[in-house]
Amino acid sequence: MDQIHLKSLLEKVQSGDLDIESAVFALKKLPFEALGYARVDHHRALRTGIPEVIFCQGKTILQIQGIVTAIAAHHDNILATRASHEVYEGVKSAIPDCEYHEAARIVVVKPRPPVERKGGIVVVSGGTSDLPVAEEAAVTAEVLGNRVTRIYDAGVAGLHRLLVNCDDLFNANVIVAVAGMEGALASVVGGLASCPVIGVPTSVGYGASFGGIAALLAMLNSCASGVSVVNIDNGFGAGFQASLINRRISDLSPS
Repeated sequence: MDQIHLKSLLEKVQSGDLDIESAVFALKKLPFEALGYARVDHHRALRTGIPEVIFCQGKTILQIQGIVTAIAAHHDNILATRASHEVYEGVKSAIPDCEYHEAARIVVVKPRPPVERKGGIVVVSGGTSDLPVAEEAAVTAEVLGNRVTRIYDAGVAGLHRLLVNCDDLFNANVIVAVAGMEGALASVVGGLASCPVIGVPTSVGYGASFGGIAALLAMLNSCASGVSVVNIDNGFGAGFQASLINRRISDLSPS
């Protein structure tokens, strides 16, 4: 239950449209709802402004359907990440009001466009092979109400492909740099931009990349100031963090 739904509930009690017993019953589910296999955190939107996000990997279709149904009773724009097409079909059979972002592997349940998208986030990827992780970051940020610019296949092996987009980098509030192989993209972007840069190492690369560890260590050892790093292939975490930064900057900026 987010602030809007909670306020509506209290207003109904105040006006007499809802009796106290019914309100108490609704509020009983406010902290969390126990489903047996999951405890759905309905209080999270009140604390953070964003409802609980469902990580689908490792969950059964029935479990995902149950969790989604519980959250959808109170919220819009519910993110289900690392979702296969099979998961999407399962969610859609439970709640038809949903859409699937195949490249990002994200299902958005009850998608509702924000009244106004805020600020500017740039998501840049080293290669096309990094696109699934980059799209996970981009779609996450967009659903959370941010303006997102995509710059894909702009790795350091052909630096001119990145430099042609310098205006986008200079004007961004926050940049998400997604790259595998040697992971040098985050350092290059960090040396160009005056805003925070979030590096996302991917598991793309040959054997000595060790499933993304080489890119992770390169980004952690970046010589460019202002670069922070999330876990390997964690596009969602980067998109979420970028949203927090961007929205704070946008809220503080004069209109």
